[in-house]
This record gives sequence, structure tokens and C-alpha cells, in this order.
Amino acid sequence: MQTTSRANRTSRIAGFHTKSPRERLDLVAAFADLSEPEVAHLAEFGNLAPDLADRLIENVVGTMNVPVGIATNMKIDGEDVLIPMATEESSVVAAVCNAARQVYEDGFTTSVSGNLMIAQVQVVGVSDPFAARLRILEQREALRALCDACDPVLVRLGGGLRDVEVRVLDTLGGPMVVTHLIVDTRDAMGANAVNTMAEAVAPHIAGWSGGRVYLRILSNLADRRLARAHAVWRTDAIGGPEVRDGIVSAYHLAEADPYRAATHNKGIMNGIDAVVLATGNDTRAIEAGAHAYAARSGRYTSLTRYEVTASGDLSASIELPLAVGLVGGATKLHPTAQACLKILGATTAERLARIIAAVGLAQNFSALKALATTGIQKGHMALHAQNIAMMAGALGEEIEAVARVLVARRLVRLDVAQEVLGEMRQG
Repeated sequence: MQTTSRANRTSRIAGFHTKSPRERLDLVAAFADLSEPEVAHLAEFGNLAPDLADRLIENVVGTMNVPVGIATNMKIDGEDVLIPMATEESSVVAAVCNAARQVYEDGFTTSVSGNLMIAQVQVVGVSDPFAARLRILEQREALRALCDACDPVLVRLGGGLRDVEVRVLDTLGGPMVVTHLIVDTRDAMGANAVNTMAEAVAPHIAGWSGGRVYLRILSNLADRRLARAHAVWRTDAIGGPEVRDGIVSAYHLAEADPYRAATHNKGIMNGIDAVVLATGNDTRAIEAGAHAYAARSGRYTSLTRYEVTASGDLSASIELPLAVGLVGGATKLHPTAQACLKILGATTAERLARIIAAVGLAQNFSALKALATTGIQKGHMALHAQNIAMMAGALGEEIEAVARVLVARRLVRLDVAQEVLGEMRQG
């Protein structure tokens, strides 16, 4: 394969976006001195057709295949559900299975606040911002007509503008008037719909306020689209009062300390993101909304709560924004996402959000239980040992054999795996 000397390489490639994926890959291979096996690997698109990949994002040269596992034992609102989870991290799927098994008899109970999304319209340079706020609010019906005209199909499905809020913010740049369009997006995540509405009303809001409009875009802090889940783990089923109290204490630390809360909530998002990704939804939007919601009081804290019931059992709950959809974007176009939605049996965006909230709670319970008992590394490293064995070059049955030795020695390291593999192959 022809390569380019390092001194002559440039990232300015004319017409790169107009080329085919293979043509782009050849250019990248020459730039980066990729080997033939590396090029062949990137050229293999797996179960996503190259033409579809090339339309989902720009400048496509390949795909990144992520394993999809199934979490079992989940009972949500009285219904048994299999949960497809797309993640590269070991122990995430197993954690949900284990947590759900320990609460299977009663399962998870869930609810949602609705499908409302927020679009913001920012106005600056207003001489009388508080009076401007009232002038905009007086145009509520005009705003409704303008917004609903943007998406007649959404209106026919029962969605559309539901409310208008106007805030006056004191900022570093002076007072700003920010209008919130509250829109029911039904089974869509709704970003495109609410952004279109914000752009449509912007000139009118500028006229009514006497200021200048800048930003017109949705907010990912979807606090009108909350999903909730709760469950009660029986104390005798999880190892007794000492384990229960250890879990509650771990929660207390996360509630009080943002250093712990960041890792606590990251564990929750391990489960949530895996289902969001498997269904073709926007993991970045969900992450942004969740962490902003965790800091809504002015202090970053836990997304979950743990309490002891009157009968001495462990009650756990979660509440967070989950703006997910069933229509639009990769959710509708990606064949893996469509298959995963069918496995879930989620026929509405609300049901999908409820399932995801339950998964986040299950994930968190397993992490806290591990921390309160054996420590997080025992279970995680037992699964991670197989990855280390493969990195050392183990194949087939060697992988599990090497992993068992690493776990037994409590030395899950690449150098140890290489040594163990060498000993196995010698004799």
C-alpha cells in the first residue's frame, strides 16, 4: 500500500466528504501507515450496511462494533422484560441480572412525568426585560399557533406546544430574556421538532421584546420528562442487616460528597447508557440531562435514594430526565436498534424511559452491594480477567483457563497472564 512520508502529511484533504467510504479509508491508510490487516478490519462494516453508515454520519470509513448483551430476571410493572444492553465494559450486564434476580418476586415499579421537552429562545439587549417578559407571555396563543404549524403530524398524534415560560436572567453580559417553549413530543425524542419551533418563533419574540435573538435550541435538562423507578430488596435476600446498612451508608456518602456522587452516578449511567445506545438513542443527551439534574439544587449529588422500610427492608428509588424516543434518527434507521426495541417490547417512548430507569436503579444497587461487601473489584476483575487473557494472546478454551488462574492469584495483570499462558502452552 502506498504511504506518505510524515513530513508531507496534511489533514487538509480536498473533497474528502464526497468520496466513498473505501476511498476515504485508502486516504486515511496512506496518512496513518495502516497495515493491510488494519485496513481490512476497518473495511468490514459488520451488521451495518456501508450505505446506511455513510448516511448516519459524515466522512465514514468504518464502524465500531459494540457487544450487545441481554440482562435477564427483570420484572418491570409486573411484566417480565429482557433488556438488550450495548456496552464494552465487563460486569455491567451481569450486575443488572444479579440485582434483578434478588428482587424478582416484587420487581420494579416505574412512572414518568410525561413527554415534554423544552426549547429555549434567548433575547439580549432588552431595555425593559421584565415588561418584555409579560409582553411575550401575552402572546401565548400566537406562539401556540406558530409552533403547532411547524409539525402538523405531531399535533395530529396529540403533541404540540403545551405551555410557555419566560425568565429574566441576570448574566455576566447583562439581563437576558429567555423564553421556554414546552412541547409534547409524543414518541419522538423531539430535538428536531422543538428546534424548528424555536427558530420559527424567534423573529416574533424579538419583535415583542424589542431585543435581539441569539440562541434558539432545545435544553437537554429535560426536567419535564422525568422517569422514576423504585424497588424494595428484602434484607434477608441480600445478606442481612449489615449489608443493608452498608448500602445505605454508601448512598449517604454519595448524597453528601460530589467526589463520590460522580462515581456513584457514573455507575448508574453504565446501565442506562447501555440501553440508550442499544436502542439508537442519544447517549450524550441523556448523560448531560442526568448530570445537570443531579446538580439542580446547586450541589452535585446522587440520582438515587436508599431508605430502610418500617419492616426493615431496603427501599431504593431513582428519578432523572430520560428524553428517549422510538421514531427518528438511528432509532428508526439502525437495524440493531430496531431489533433491540422489539426485544424490549417497548411500544411507546414512555415505556422505554421507564424500563431504562429501572435498569439504572438495578445497576446502582449491584454496585453499592459490592462496595458494601466484597468490594467492587472481586466481581468486576473476575470478568475483566478474560479480557486480559485475550490481550495476552489466549485463544478458545485458553481464555477461561488463564482467567481462572489470574482470579485465583488475585493478580489480574497482562504480564501475569502472559506468564501463565506461556506455562500452559509449554506443558
